[in-house]
Amino acid sequence: MASMESLDELLQEELKDIYDAEKQLTKALPKLAKKATSEELKSALEEHLRQTEQHVERVEQAFELLELPARGKKCLGMQNLIREGEEMISEADDDAVRDAVMIASAQKVEHYEIASYGTVRTWASVLGKNDVAALFEETLEEEKEADKRLTEIAESFINQAAAERSEEAEQPRGRGAAARAARGATTTRTRPVAADRKRK
Repeated sequence: MASMESLDELLQEELKDIYDAEKQLTKALPKLAKKATSEELKSALEEHLRQTEQHVERVEQAFELLELPARGKKCLGMQNLIREGEEMISEADDDAVRDAVMIASAQKVEHYEIASYGTVRTWASVLGKNDVAALFEETLEEEKEADKRLTEIAESFINQAAAERSEEAEQPRGRGAAARAARGATTTRTRPVAADRKRK
């Protein structure tokens, strides 16, 4: 990355980063929504996809207001968040657990975006670019609302359902361990008896 010597340059670079991040999300969210089992979660993800497409347009408006070409640079932060989420989701076999993982992954993305938009909004405001700051403020509030909705979905039923699945998965293992322990205890008790018979 080229050296930056002013807040204005920082704003421009961060805007390129956000632009690419939002574009990555427009590709990732449809895949996520298809894997969701909960209709409420699926609806929330589809709604956020529509918002994300609007966020891309707002970033393009910001480029225009700053008299810059709408050009992004690879956002490694978003790329890694999406990759991590995909890996975790692929490892979840149960539907409720998968939904819980999806919410966790989506919220990591939301928090990343909240931090990013909060930063560029502040920088734009400090630089006196209030029209640009207003665009970022609008997106920032939508990101916060999306995060809040995901929390409500998780806390209303998905986390509890995932916890119950975990308990059910643990029960057979517990019975198997108990059975093995019982067999081991029986074997331990019978061996000395056989040895006593030989001595007699």
